[in-house]
Amino acid sequence: MTNHKQVVYQSQLDHKSKLVLRRRTRKRFNLKILVDRIIETTAIVSLLLTGFLGVGAMGCWGMEIIETNADSNIIISGWEQQKSICLGAMLVSFSAFLGSSLVGASLSIRQDKF
Repeated sequence: MTNHKQVVYQSQLDHKSKLVLRRRTRKRFNLKILVDRIIETTAIVSLLLTGFLGVGAMGCWGMEIIETNADSNIIISGWEQQKSICLGAMLVSFSAFLGSSLVGASLSIRQDKF
């Protein structure tokens, strides 16, 4: 038998009038599973965010080129700033992806005890 605590949660009489006790094992909180799921979710979200921010930066770059070619009197453009913001956020989210992947790999190696 495992070391999980068992709890009697229901007693019934069956059709032969015997007392039937049903037992359910209580699940214990597992910190390893929680940490693995957090790392996996962080890696997936940061990778998706990197892709979307890259597309946004390319769109801002294209709009900057269109705006520059359309009117030569405009000196200050908002698209260049938006492009820089998207590229910076893309760099941060990609570094979060690399960091979470590295932490997840190091934890799995430590648990496998190579």
